[in-house]
Amino acid sequence: MITGAGSGIGAATAARLAGDGYTVALCGRRPDRLERTRAGLPGKGHSVHPGDLTDVAQVRRAAAEITERHDGVDVLVHAAGGLVDAEPVVDGDGLGAVAADLSSSFAANVLSTALLTHALGPALRGRRGRVVAVGSIAGQRGGGLGYASAKAALHGWAYDRARALGSRGITVNVVAPGYTSGTEFFGDAMTDARHARLIGETLTKRAGEPGDIAATIAFLASADAGHLTAQVIGVNGGALPG
Repeated sequence: MITGAGSGIGAATAARLAGDGYTVALCGRRPDRLERTRAGLPGKGHSVHPGDLTDVAQVRRAAAEITERHDGVDVLVHAAGGLVDAEPVVDGDGLGAVAADLSSSFAANVLSTALLTHALGPALRGRRGRVVAVGSIAGQRGGGLGYASAKAALHGWAYDRARALGSRGITVNVVAPGYTSGTEFFGDAMTDARHARLIGETLTKRAGEPGDIAATIAFLASADAGHLTAQVIGVNGGALPG
């Protein structure tokens, strides 16, 4: 199951895992985008499950649909989240702005991840299950109060879940992308100067692509990664050495 599968990293991950032979369940807020992703996937049996994963009732419904349709879950990828609609906090903003930024960011990035993982926990296959959350370089070095805080919180969440699920042979990891083009992350805020600056921070001198992140997730989903858990893996072209 892949959340945020309607675009960007989520859609690229769906394509990669479907190409690897997985039957993919697509989840996100926008049914039309999910259907577009499904239409481009190789193989058969892929399903669409639109919903708001910050809402407990909708999470329960999505989990029930998955468990009724599929005999267990091998891989759960949390690519939903990212920036939210709240205005970013700047110096001088009041407490209301701080509260709105943190609350909306944590709901979109942490609460949604935690709720769905908990709901699908019994369905994750023992000795095979994989949980991968998409974090951000911002969670490692800062970059937006609510966004960076929420992405950093995924680290502690992953460590806790790795400990809780490890005895069943289930791994839990975070992939932390750096600047990745071909996504909706920056919206209209990307300029040529900003693009050049972010590429200049890398050692590879190029922007990341959704396929770079999808390839790392595919490795974490594989049998070869069975002893790799409770890790934060940066995919940032060396912009932040680790």
